[in-house]
Amino acid sequence: MNDFPHPPERGRLRVLAAMSGGVDSAVAAARAAEAGHDVTGVHLALSANPQSFRTGARGCCTVEDSRDARRAADVIGIPFYVWDLAERFREDVVADFVAEYAAGRTPNPCLRCNEKIKFAALLDKALALGFDAVCTGHYATVVTREDGSRELHRASDAAKDQSYVLGVLDERQLAHAMFPLGDTLTTKDEIRAEAARRGLAVAKKPDSHDICFIADGDTQGFLAKRLGSAEGAIVDESGGQVGTHEGAFGFTIGQRKGLRLGVPADDGKPRYVLDISPVDNTVTVGPAEALDVTALTAIRPRWCGAPPAGAAAYTAQLRAHGEDVPVTAEVVGDELHVRFTAPVRGIAPGQAVVLYDGTRVVGSATIATTDRATARSQEKPPVTV
Repeated sequence: MNDFPHPPERGRLRVLAAMSGGVDSAVAAARAAEAGHDVTGVHLALSANPQSFRTGARGCCTVEDSRDARRAADVIGIPFYVWDLAERFREDVVADFVAEYAAGRTPNPCLRCNEKIKFAALLDKALALGFDAVCTGHYATVVTREDGSRELHRASDAAKDQSYVLGVLDERQLAHAMFPLGDTLTTKDEIRAEAARRGLAVAKKPDSHDICFIADGDTQGFLAKRLGSAEGAIVDESGGQVGTHEGAFGFTIGQRKGLRLGVPADDGKPRYVLDISPVDNTVTVGPAEALDVTALTAIRPRWCGAPPAGAAAYTAQLRAHGEDVPVTAEVVGDELHVRFTAPVRGIAPGQAVVLYDGTRVVGSATIATTDRATARSQEKPPVTV
């Protein structure tokens, strides 16, 4: 069952509802208030210059979003504030994003924002002010066990599940997290219809997409402005140059499009980015089968409860909305070692691997290295994640 049922079973809680200006967070705040909790809405100002973030249909983190959140709070009938967390966001999310790409890795800024902003900076401030819980519009479920401990589970609707980007939350944070949409077995259209019935103007507002702090969606241009252009070589697996680039940071492992190779492959097949070396500014490309991975090592694990004890079977998700793949995982020192039942394709260092035991989220870690398979050793076809 979800962590915060209706009062009076658990009593009236003081809830801080993070309201992004979108339909999901507005409906979540409305449900929390309808359940009888004492709800206060807050919009996080995450940009020192809100006009530089997305606007209109691509909205997120804009002045427009702040106004939409305020209107929704007025309709719900709850107090509303705007909190300036721009400096913290710049340091913990944007700077981290740039640094990871500079190091040849592919970060997930949404996951980092949940870890560092919404359930660290925001939650800590909420608790200091006497709130019991932070409420968001994420699709996930917190379950309370008989011993009082909390578990994070997938949302009831797998198609909308967002537990992957919440896998960084520890048990303390889960104890103060509320996800009112997690038990919803409805389509997004039905969530919008509910918003319309409640008189919320955001009912028809389009969802935000891509990375909120990159105004035009041009990730490579965003990084080039901060890291500078630096021409380098694109080489094949034998080391032969097959093209040039303007910065290794503009590529991700598994990328196929936009390579602009001057020398075609001998077999005529497409080539993909296999490795990125920021030290010598070199990008290595090769055939799709060279991307097959049999195991990985991940660092900085965070557990949604007790860490795994010994090697055990789990499923793993390797990107947002990616499919589950069967794995064997074990904690070795400060690292998480994961071995795949069948080779998996499309894994990049810097991404998160999230372990699941059924629907329960075990924890999350950042992929550091991968072990590549060879085409000859494969007994099962690779899984693309």
